[in-house]
Amino acid sequence: MAFSLWKQLKKKLRRSRKPLWTLGGALLIVLLAPGGADLSAAPRAAGPEKGGRSVIEALRDASGPLTVKLHRIYLCGDEMQTLGSMNAHSALGLLQSHPEWTAVLGNDGSVVMEQLIDDLSESCKKSAYFSVDDSGNLSLFDGPPKHKKVMRTFFQLDVHYMESSLPKNRMDELVNGIRVVDKDEYNSVLSTFSDFALEKSERVMKPAY
Repeated sequence: MAFSLWKQLKKKLRRSRKPLWTLGGALLIVLLAPGGADLSAAPRAAGPEKGGRSVIEALRDASGPLTVKLHRIYLCGDEMQTLGSMNAHSALGLLQSHPEWTAVLGNDGSVVMEQLIDDLSESCKKSAYFSVDDSGNLSLFDGPPKHKKVMRTFFQLDVHYMESSLPKNRMDELVNGIRVVDKDEYNSVLSTFSDFALEKSERVMKPAY
């Protein structure tokens, strides 16, 4: 079965050779300080989406309580926690006390603090698999790859290069899913298969963030 899946994958890759990278877009960080404060000490807020406002602008205009949430973004997985209701001054103070955080406006009008964590979430540690999606990309799956629940996509693999470099049992392992339970295993799989990215210029992995 694994060999048959691998043959199907090779056919798909021959039809589409364009690499696909979706490591996540970089946030545009806008530093704004109310009242002429020192910009180097200002809390960070992600730039507004098209037609929207920055978090700092929203806080400046806020007259009532705001719902503040914390969005923890892991290498694999994420978690959302409601911190409670705060006034604008308290929300700005929270950002000030965590300079490594950024903030965005939620669709519901809440202020969402974003924290990047260099680790796997607890849920990912229980269910993450590396495998190949239907387009031939190295991807991270929630549960066995047969369920097709892709959480994150990295790059398209060069099957011909892999066949000439890896034993068949290693390729079958990837097709069936490589289980990862911690950051070291996660980075090890990425490092191994980045050598087989379709474009040579993309074999060096970009930072996760």
